[in-house]
Amino acid sequence: MQKTNLSRSSTAMRRVCTALTALGMAWAVPALADAPAAADAAAPAASGDAVPARDTNLLVDGGARLLLTGGVSTIEGAAGGGLVPWALIGGYGAKNEVGLQAFATGVTTRDFRLYAYGASANLGDRVEISLARQNFHLRSLAGAIGLGSDYTISQTIIGAKVRLIGNAVLDQNTLLPQISVGAEHKINDDTTVVGGALGLKRADTDFYLAASKLFLGQNLLLNGTVRLTRANQYGILGFGGLGHTNMSYKPEFEGSVAYLLTRKLAIGGEVRTKPNQIQGALGGTTFREQTAYDGFVAYAVDRHLSITAAYADLGQIALRDQRAGYLSLQIGF
Repeated sequence: MQKTNLSRSSTAMRRVCTALTALGMAWAVPALADAPAAADAAAPAASGDAVPARDTNLLVDGGARLLLTGGVSTIEGAAGGGLVPWALIGGYGAKNEVGLQAFATGVTTRDFRLYAYGASANLGDRVEISLARQNFHLRSLAGAIGLGSDYTISQTIIGAKVRLIGNAVLDQNTLLPQISVGAEHKINDDTTVVGGALGLKRADTDFYLAASKLFLGQNLLLNGTVRLTRANQYGILGFGGLGHTNMSYKPEFEGSVAYLLTRKLAIGGEVRTKPNQIQGALGGTTFREQTAYDGFVAYAVDRHLSITAAYADLGQIALRDQRAGYLSLQIGF
């Protein structure tokens, strides 16, 4: 009888410890909103065992990642905003976990359409590997220059990002941001306009250093990225100057700010400067390249699905200024 009582006491003690541990995890990260949801997530089930954190909690499956803190997929495949890669590793995979994401983005301006899609992998919240494909439709401009209806310039982007120091979510007691380094190798398929008429290089690699700081108490995320690039219009119009000239790397600044209205909804804006290497290729100010801006709204339905809508001013592309709305869908596992 004594042995049985000891066994029951041991079982009860384990259940109490489990519940207390879950409660401690629920309060370990300050709430952006809805603190009662965190408490509910830590409440014990009828069986006495603690239940995992629900999707309505800030913590994703009890891990150290919060909804929307993996960012969304940029048009080049890396995790960040729509235009700018962040230091954060995409998805919600924490240490010793692997996460997978897939995305599709559509952008339509008065002269062009851009469709981008791809996938990425999160390896232990330390390394991100991405693959993206862009299709840039010239629409009526293609017919005007004798290329036929809806001529398309396509490119493939292979990306990698490594977190060097810091943890944007957990490092709330220091001003040190999360810092990551990344690279994007771009391969442009077009041999008629880019590699032919313009005589531009069709493959090259961008390098970038990104720093992201999340202020949980203020519901605010700030990111700054410095990119070394030779790309014209993200690589859609090749790399460097005409005839493979002007091939030195140009440092460009990219910045993002995001404000978390709730644990599932964020608004923000971005800016991205670009080199201006082929202005005047067809005379005058043709192919002038200007700074791009966007304002976005991102909504996380749950840890598996997020939707981003934005309005972007892309500056001049080819002959005229281009402004566009875009929509992006991301699925993660």
